[in-house]
Amino acid sequence: MTPEQRHLNEFFELLRFPSISTDSRHKGDVEDCARWLADKLKEMGLATEIHPTAGHPVVVAKNDHRPDRRTVLIYGHYDVQPVDPLDLWKSPPFEPEVRDGMVWARGSTDNKGQHFAHILGVEETLRANDGDLPVNLIFLLEGEEEIGSPNLPGFLREHAEDLACDVVAVSDTGMVARGVPTMTYGLRGISCVEFVLRGPATDLHSGVYGGAVANPAMVAAQMAASLHDADGRVTIEGFYDKVQPLADWEREQWSKVADGEASTQAETGVPALFGEKGYSSLERRWARPTAEINGIGAGYQGEGSKTVIPSESMVKVSFRVVPDQDPQEIIKMARAHFEAICPEGVTMDFEEGHYGPAYVMDPFSDFGKAAQTALKKTFNADPVLIREGGSIPIIQSFKDILGVDTLMLGLALPDCQIHAPNENFAVENFEAGIRMNGALLEELGN
Repeated sequence: MTPEQRHLNEFFELLRFPSISTDSRHKGDVEDCARWLADKLKEMGLATEIHPTAGHPVVVAKNDHRPDRRTVLIYGHYDVQPVDPLDLWKSPPFEPEVRDGMVWARGSTDNKGQHFAHILGVEETLRANDGDLPVNLIFLLEGEEEIGSPNLPGFLREHAEDLACDVVAVSDTGMVARGVPTMTYGLRGISCVEFVLRGPATDLHSGVYGGAVANPAMVAAQMAASLHDADGRVTIEGFYDKVQPLADWEREQWSKVADGEASTQAETGVPALFGEKGYSSLERRWARPTAEINGIGAGYQGEGSKTVIPSESMVKVSFRVVPDQDPQEIIKMARAHFEAICPEGVTMDFEEGHYGPAYVMDPFSDFGKAAQTALKKTFNADPVLIREGGSIPIIQSFKDILGVDTLMLGLALPDCQIHAPNENFAVENFEAGIRMNGALLEELGN
């Protein structure tokens, strides 16, 4: 059996665990997956422990540490998203298969494939060097990323001494295109809110009472629409006060990413792009703050007509924040905005949701340069430096608690369909990730 086939066979074993962290029915599957990973790391000769938490377990593995070597922590998560709607999958989500050069399965990209490539990369380096590595290594694998990592910050604080390191490496981000090495040096943060509007005590006949009372559904639509002006800017007072302008080098580099506008339109399937004027679609996606309606509902949703004025409505909103914006301050601004425009004919219950700060590092630091060199060696091309629009709150926790930066070296392609049916991971990127790990540890060790 070739090494490539052996790698895929083990990868398939990992993918068969339905380790859905948000579903209590899969608690045993999540724990079984953690044990499988721990056994794999032990077989590689690493000192490995499974740590229980209030939720799902954390797996930690180390090699023998030497005081004259840098310490690198590699983070990954073994939990996955639910698979619904199941009927849209072309093959069963936990029965992985290769089609057209892609591995199709839930978790293939997010994040089993990406972190398992690092594990196999370490295994290959150990095999080639009589059990030695160029760095002190820590693997930290958690089972709660898909539900916001609720127990990991506390775990980091409790075990900060054991997890002390010089830098963290994570492959849970993406590449801008096939064959284009990509280093992510920044992430947007997030602030979530929800409000419920209540009007009449019960649904009313829209003919008998229409025009005499405020309609909570209409008010919800108006309040949601108030978030943006015609140019796509967020209208909340003070929203942009702390936003720093993009650096010239960032705008120049991102402008060279091929077909940024066309790729955004192709990936989303929209008839036309929309957003804040004065910025490209990539700049809007990666580094500008936003406000988005995530859910809105009221009244009758069934077939045909039911002529009612609904008694209540709801709106869910998320804000993506950028460096220097305070996510808790944004929530307070949102509350003030909605309270100011809420009409007298309804009452509003406002609920604060989860939040997390933005993250940015210097990609031209020594560690950043080492990561770029490893990417260039792996893909034989100059890496692109980007930020990403999504949020990985634990990245900022590494900075706040362990005091170190994180190197985000993505292997996911834009069409990998994470969190959606038919998630996939390119076989060539899986094997590239194994090579990248070896190059990265070598560069960091130097």
